[in-house]
Amino acid sequence: MAANPLLELRSLGQSVWLDDLGRAMLADGSLARLIADDGLGGVTSNPSIFAAAMMKEPQYTGAIRERLASIPSSLAMYESLAIEDVQAAADLFSKRYQSTSRGDGFVSLEVSPHIAYDSAASISEGKRLWGRLARPNVMIKIPGTRPGLTAIRELLAAGVNVNITLLFSPGRYREVAESFFDGLEQRLAAGAPIDHVSSVASFFLSRIDTLVDKQLDALAARGETAARAVRGKAALASAASAYSIFSELSASARWEKLAARGARPQRLLWASTSAKDPAYSPVKYVEDLVAAQTVNTMPHKTIEAYRRLGQPEARLERHMADAADALESLERLGIDLDAAAETLEREGVAKFVEPFDQLQGWLEEQRRNR
Repeated sequence: MAANPLLELRSLGQSVWLDDLGRAMLADGSLARLIADDGLGGVTSNPSIFAAAMMKEPQYTGAIRERLASIPSSLAMYESLAIEDVQAAADLFSKRYQSTSRGDGFVSLEVSPHIAYDSAASISEGKRLWGRLARPNVMIKIPGTRPGLTAIRELLAAGVNVNITLLFSPGRYREVAESFFDGLEQRLAAGAPIDHVSSVASFFLSRIDTLVDKQLDALAARGETAARAVRGKAALASAASAYSIFSELSASARWEKLAARGARPQRLLWASTSAKDPAYSPVKYVEDLVAAQTVNTMPHKTIEAYRRLGQPEARLERHMADAADALESLERLGIDLDAAAETLEREGVAKFVEPFDQLQGWLEEQRRNR
């Protein structure tokens, strides 16, 4: 029998997570099978994922009906359902969490997208959700906006596992990594242990190329032939640059002091890994991003594609040397990746607000029609 490429990724130091969660996969055993057969190491969720699941999967119908009389609002209903799902998934991953000495086996739940730019609200909601989840192998997702940096630091200092989401630039990733250091140092200064605090920094890939490729195509249409040569390279170059920062910080004296006290590295997590452009391989954002101490969270289709097509090899470090050249070429063409990252961050928050609000409206409608 041919080796499973997904399992081979684990031997290269990369954990595969699923970017999806719902009661159907919990009820029919498909999530458990992914853990058993493919070595799945965790799950990420977001408001879009939960909106799609709760509004379509019949497994929620009875649970919603049972809660209508006792739960006073659509938001409370959403949280009740989402927390149960995350807890159930976390329990499935408990063996992985234990067998990796608390290094893997995490399930993430995001704070409301409406507070993505509100530090105080993110801290308060993050602590509240962490308390309600009551599982050591969960993470609270906090958008990596500038106000989010404060929330990241304070939640980590409070011992909350944090998944920082919506990162689109190496520069913002560095700020997030420094906030991670700050939070652990603050926790140590308070006399609290740091050996059980975990974090990942979720760097989004395909959305970068989708935006930048449109700009490059427009340049190529005006006769700028050099634009074609860097099409599809912006995301990988950005990711390689972020991983270079991770490697730099991992070798720093500041990190060595934290590691000596039991700190775990904040792994880079590759997100938005489904190829949106049909011209690209369906495993484009997996194949070239294999590196030690990283996570790749994939939707079902990408997991299935990599199971068929994957050729696991630690490629990302090879791309690090080429990243600077690609970034310089993009700059010469007038592509402003920092501006692109700001646009993608705003759009990312908005893309979570819309389905989140749609779900709240749908849940309220169920209440009115009970």
